[in-house]
Amino acid sequence: MRRLFSALVALASATVMVAVPVTASAAQDAARNCAVGELDVPGTEVVSITAGEKPGGTVEYPPGLPIPPVTNVPRYCDVTVTLTHPGVGDKVAVKVWLPVSGWNGRFQGVGGGGYSMAGWDASMAEAVKLGYAAATTDGGVSTDMSSPAAWALDANGNVNIELLTNFASRSLHDMAVAGKAVTAQYYGSPAKYSYWNGCSQGGRQGVMNAQRYPDDYDGINAMAPAINWNRFAVGGLWARVVQNEERNQLTDCELNAFEKAAVDACDKIDNVADRVINDPRKCHYNPYDLVGTKIDCDGQAVTISRADAEVIRKIWEGARGWYGFNRGTDLSAVGGPTGFELSAHWVRYFIEQNPRYDVTTMSYADYYKAFTEARARYDKLIGTEDPDLSAFRSSGGKMITWHGTDDSVIQYQGTVEYRERVARRTGNVNDYFRVFLAPGVDHCFGGAGAIPIDPLAAVVDWVEKGKAPATLPARTLDGSATRNLCLYPLVSKYIGGDANSANSFTCRRG
Repeated sequence: MRRLFSALVALASATVMVAVPVTASAAQDAARNCAVGELDVPGTEVVSITAGEKPGGTVEYPPGLPIPPVTNVPRYCDVTVTLTHPGVGDKVAVKVWLPVSGWNGRFQGVGGGGYSMAGWDASMAEAVKLGYAAATTDGGVSTDMSSPAAWALDANGNVNIELLTNFASRSLHDMAVAGKAVTAQYYGSPAKYSYWNGCSQGGRQGVMNAQRYPDDYDGINAMAPAINWNRFAVGGLWARVVQNEERNQLTDCELNAFEKAAVDACDKIDNVADRVINDPRKCHYNPYDLVGTKIDCDGQAVTISRADAEVIRKIWEGARGWYGFNRGTDLSAVGGPTGFELSAHWVRYFIEQNPRYDVTTMSYADYYKAFTEARARYDKLIGTEDPDLSAFRSSGGKMITWHGTDDSVIQYQGTVEYRERVARRTGNVNDYFRVFLAPGVDHCFGGAGAIPIDPLAAVVDWVEKGKAPATLPARTLDGSATRNLCLYPLVSKYIGGDANSANSFTCRRG
């Protein structure tokens, strides 16, 4: 399955910024004493605190991911605070890494991915390498990104609402309180600024912080956020359900043929041949145009049928109540024979409460039943759809969100919709919340389009220097082309010159 790990890869994105060092004496004191005293985290009991200095060096990403290790990580103090919520019986770990020297005066909350609240050690190492005191939490749930099987249901087979509450929001605030308290103890002074950094689930966590805990972070980098959680999570099964009902399972080869045909048809609408559909709203490629075309699938000739085109039409159109995918999107993640894994587990464990529930047999009626139930039961808990960011705005917070238009997991239109709802609710949205679309970019990372180089640095400049970003510098994975991603609702327009240079484009109304 192509780009399967794109969301996970994105969590590795390094940021570059100038460190604000603490005084030499503070760094020396920290180096002599990697220890933390008593902590007060309201609403919890602190069960234990462990601390020990680590040498740094090289920190690896999980096996199987095509990401180089983080090297030259400085020495750091590794603190783990274990919490519990009285009467709940949970055991929540908050991990805090603090650079022994070169602290930049900032605190960073590191987001998770999939069904894990926690960021990888390598993501923590990236932050420490840049001088941040960094924290993440497991929320008392498993760190298995792919499945909630270990925690979703209690011993009686009921949804474990307390752990789901941790996962949705509660442990985010606990982490911020504990992490900042540890940081203040270690360095002898509180962090000057606090930032959130995450993509996908980590992006949802960032938006939830702005909604529920508006004073926890000065700045939030919420990339490709999994907001509108229940609509997106159940919606990820639509492609599977369409193929069930139409009794026509398309192979990856056939799915890719429609993707390629759409890009062939719409690539040059913006007068640039770069395999990117610059503005998906202007691509109206009809999948029936491919009917009768012969394609080569692993040496076997396959002819595209009208039935195949109808499947693609319905997938691109989307289900009632949610969005379809951009015509240039890779559909292999959601269109495979077993369905999108995260979505399958959400329905299996949290809607049906049956680990053996078979999503591959779902009908349209089954789909809409699950969609309706998910929203009714869990929107207030984890939906992350609340457009009222007035408290975040009043606190002086700034948030940047960017989303790839070829996201093969979370449709970018949901982010656009949320931004519009925030604008209607609180007004002057660009004063505190800015959205940028990345044409041709997949989920958090990958794709033919240009990926933001350092969005967290843009958040920092906005918070600390008052420099609100009008664009986000971006470049393609192979480094051959640069772009400046435009502040929504503006779109990039080619004005002539080298099509690989950002200087040949400007931002205008679509």
